[in-house]
Parts: sequence; C-alpha cells; structure tokens
Amino acid sequence: MSTTSSSKHGVQEAMQKFGRFLSGMVLPNIGAFIAWGLLTALFIPTGWLPNEYLAQVGGPMSKWLIPLLLGYSGGAAVYSHRGGVLGAIATSGVIAGADIPMFLGAMIMGPLGGFVIKRFDKAIEDRIPTGFEMLVNNFSAGIIGGILAVLAFVGVGPVVLAANGVLRAGVEGIVAVGLLPLASIIIEPAKILFLNNAINHGVLSPLGIQQAEEFGKSMFFLLEANPGPGLGVLLAYWFFGKGMAKDSTPGAIIIHVLGGIHEIYFPYVLMKPVLLLAVIAGGMAGVATLQFLGGGLIAPASPGSILAVLAMTPKGAFLANVADFLVATTVSCAVASVFVKASASEQSEESLKDAQADMQALKNRGKVMPEVKVSGAELHTIVYACDAGMGSSALGAASLRKKLRKAGYADISVTNAAIGNIPKEAQIVVTHEKLAQRAMEDAPQAEHILVRNFTQNDVFEQIMARLEPKAAANGQVGVLVAGQHGAKERHILDMTNIQLGLTSVTKEEAIRQAGEALAAAGYVDEPYIEGMLNREKDISTYVGRGIAIPHGENSVKNSIRESGIVVLQYPQGIKFGKDTAYLLVGIAGKDNDHLSILANIAATMDECTEDELAALYHTTDPKVLYERFALA
Repeated sequence: MSTTSSSKHGVQEAMQKFGRFLSGMVLPNIGAFIAWGLLTALFIPTGWLPNEYLAQVGGPMSKWLIPLLLGYSGGAAVYSHRGGVLGAIATSGVIAGADIPMFLGAMIMGPLGGFVIKRFDKAIEDRIPTGFEMLVNNFSAGIIGGILAVLAFVGVGPVVLAANGVLRAGVEGIVAVGLLPLASIIIEPAKILFLNNAINHGVLSPLGIQQAEEFGKSMFFLLEANPGPGLGVLLAYWFFGKGMAKDSTPGAIIIHVLGGIHEIYFPYVLMKPVLLLAVIAGGMAGVATLQFLGGGLIAPASPGSILAVLAMTPKGAFLANVADFLVATTVSCAVASVFVKASASEQSEESLKDAQADMQALKNRGKVMPEVKVSGAELHTIVYACDAGMGSSALGAASLRKKLRKAGYADISVTNAAIGNIPKEAQIVVTHEKLAQRAMEDAPQAEHILVRNFTQNDVFEQIMARLEPKAAANGQVGVLVAGQHGAKERHILDMTNIQLGLTSVTKEEAIRQAGEALAAAGYVDEPYIEGMLNREKDISTYVGRGIAIPHGENSVKNSIRESGIVVLQYPQGIKFGKDTAYLLVGIAGKDNDHLSILANIAATMDECTEDELAALYHTTDPKVLYERFALA
C-alpha cells in the first residue's frame, strides 16, 4: 500500500472514530430529544394543543436536562460512569453561563471532564492508602468537578457562545443565499462512508435543536434523516436491476422507509459507487424543496423512518416535509436508474455480497475487539469488579498491581470498578463467582476470572502463567519471599500481645476480646472496642484463609493512642457467617497506619501455603506467630 493510500485510510479511520464518538454522545439520549420535541409541538403557542402552563415543562429540558445528558454520555464514553459524573458536573458550569441551550458546550465539557478525571486517577492509582479509595475517589471527583465547572463558566462558556454566534451567522448566511442544498454533497457520501448516525446525531442534531428552540422547527433535522435519496436508489434497482440485487429490494425498501434503518441501502450504493451521484442529487433536490416550502422538524427523527419524520413534523409543515421526501425520491431514482439500467448485465449475487462485506468493514474499521483468551503479549488491562467498585475489589486490584509491578510488569493496568461500569477496554475481569453473570453481561468482550475471595486467590498465578508460560511450567510462578511486603523499622507486635489456644466463642465476643487486648496493651481507649463491633455490623472483617482483622470504624479513631496489633488464636475457630476464622488480628492504626497494616497483613498471609496456615492455627509457640506478624 502506498504512503498516500495509508495516509488516506488513517484520516478516514480518525474521522470514523470521531464521528462514532459524537454519535455516542447524542444517540443514547434521543428519547430526551423526542420528549422535548413532543412537548414543544403540543403546548407552545403555535402547537397542536397550546397551553402556556404545560409549555413550561419543555424549557428546563432544553436548558439543563439534554445538555447534562450529553455531558454525562461524553464523559462516560471516555471513562465510564466516573467520567460521566465529571462530564455532567463540568457541563453544569457551561450551562449556567449561557442563555441558549448549551449542546455544543456539553459536547466539549463532557469528554473533557472524563479525560481529566481519568488522567488524575491514573496518576494516583498507586498512591492511595489502602482503605481510603472511596474517600479519595469521591473527594477528588467533587474537587476536580467543581474546578472544571468554574472554568467552564468563566472560560469555555463565553468562547462557545462566541463560536455559536459565528456558526449561526454562517448557517443563516448559507440559507439566505440559497446554498443549503449544497450540503448534500458532503452529507450523502458521509452517510455511507462514516455511517449516518455520526453525521446526523453528532453534527446536525445539535445545530437543529438550537434552531428549533428559537423558531419551533429546523431543516437540519431532515438533511440526513430524509429517507428519500436512499429510497430512490432502491427503486431504481427494483425497476431495472437483475438477480439478487432486484429481488432483495422490496424487503430493503420496507426496512429503510418504515423501519428507518438507512444502512440497508448502503451496499446497493457501494456495489456501484457512481450511485453516490444519485443520492447527492436526490438530497440536494429535497433540501431545495424543503427550503422553498419552509419545512422542518421539531426534533430529531430517529430512526430515519418516514413515520418518525411525520411524527416530528410541526403544525403547518406537513406539505413541505412530504414534498421533500417525494422530490428527493424521484430525483434520486431518476439519476440512479440511468446507471443501474446501463450496468444491469454486470450485477450478480456476488457483487451485492461483496458490497455488504465492504460496508461491514467500513463500520468496523477503527474498532478493537479483544480476544476472549488473552495471551501475555496482548495483556494490557485487568479490572477487578464488585457491586460498589470499592472495598474488596480495590484491595484485590491493589494487591495484584503490586505483585505484577514487583514481577516487572508495570505496564499492565490493574484497576477496580463497579459492575455496570466495567471499562470497555477491559481484557480480563476478576469478580466474585456470585457476580459472574452480571459481570459477563457488562463486559462480554473480556475474559472472566471468578474468585471466592478478592484478596486470597490464585489470580496472580493465572496471570503469570500467561505472561511467563515457561516459568509457569517450571513451577516458578508467583514465588515470593516471606517478609518482603511492607517491612518497617519498628515492630507493631509484642510477644506479650499474642494469645494462643483460646476457647471458641461468638464472633462478637471474640472481637470484644481482641479490643480488650488492644486496650490492655495501651494501644487504644475503651470506646475503640465498640467501634470494632460497629464496623463488623457494617461489613465483615473476615478476609479469607481463616483470618479476620477486626478494627475500629472511623468515628473512634480518636480513641487510638498508638499503632499496634494483637493476635488471638482460636484452634477450634470462630464463625464469621459461613466462614471460619482461626486467627483474629486486632488492629489499631494511628493516623493512616492501620491502612498500611491491613494491606501488609493481607499480602503477608497471601504468601503462606495451606500447611503454613494450619501451623499458625494450632501452634503452641508464640514465636511462630510473632515472626509472621511482627514486621507487618
């Protein structure tokens, strides 16, 4: 392939991606556009059922609701739900500073909000103390969102207003000199090359809504949505085509005109590219008719069905819109018939199939669909997913990320997310086996690893088996040296704070015993014990592999005198629901120490074999437990 050809394809792919991105912001929110359009058509003074009181409902929808939805969708396209929230917050600033519907501002601030918070999260992903993920995530979103909203209000809003004024003046100038039909020279080929949704919902709909807000209708909604040019091509094949190209057109006509699925006629044009002249001619003739008769719609017609067009037609514009459709169909059919009739002998079933394949290739160009089975060379993104996207999944992601970086794979992204907001780029998703179905529905493109515990599992070994298959075969995967994780200069455990061979009691009694041991050692005051019991009511401190790490909730942090731990051994076990804990590690962490203690204990215990754990559960020598936990 030549350099010129490669550059051409590169530009085309970039345009397709950009078009899909714009469409992705608008298309999911078409219902809101239609709702606003119907309310406007019904209740404005020139509507079907004029009602000044009910007409007030439409104002907030165009001023706030639709721009916020656009901003959220743009942010979410960049960085899932979290990006969407930031996109909506940032959009609120640009809305507040304008007196017109800020659709263009929303399409700028939405993706920008998602981009900024994505970069921020990437920068701090390894710097958040374990257990502080939710706090940092929420406050960072609030602070960054507030800053973006202010910047949008004082900076972006005025620029968008000025640009909107220039754009509006330019469009009005084109309309005034009667050149609007020339837009079809761009629109009709772009529909087929880049897909109709991109140009319609990404470019024309935002312009049309602003115009409809002021004038009650807009021609922009019909520049692309008019099914006439496509119908003309299909009719030409029906009248003068041969073979499959002719026989398939009746069904295609129904799907195109009544169903509004314009993609159905694209292969018929790609089969003979000269037919672009037909759809361009039909589009120009239809727009000229629309402009002459003063037609337009009150909201986007989506899908581009003649039924949707009629439903969105305001009072007094039916003649113009129907004429637009009929003229576009007639002109397109007349021009297409010349070329179809001249080449009827060349048409075959294979040519149509080839054209359909070409269209699918155009649609898929620029999309990346990861393989379900990811090899080491392809692995870039791993996501831990749980219900809330915090807590256990955050701890699991942090643990795996540290292990991979220690093993020399710092370029692999390991993040956590809530089910329902798993990033589309996720290649491997780790989730609890009880959440498997929901995770697979949310991320069908990914390979799924199911676990029973987010921190105590063999995920690292599975990942390393992909990254270093030779090492895995030799049994060298995941071999870590005990005591490497989190070693500190000072000990947080005294030999006297290890209690062995305790009689099994209830979970609450065992936690209280751990709290009393912390208090007796001088680490905490008495109120801390109730804080430990309250935390257990909110969320279990059982972390798997027979270990529980009870500690106080945030409200009793003032009761901590200094950082320390106590270890209580119950050889017969303590029931934590369906699980059994044999070791309770009571924790008191001054300032942020308890978070480091939690993470380091989890990493340390992860290194133990089953035999080593069994020895810890039943040992009668406190030195065995001391050597395991003293440097945690």
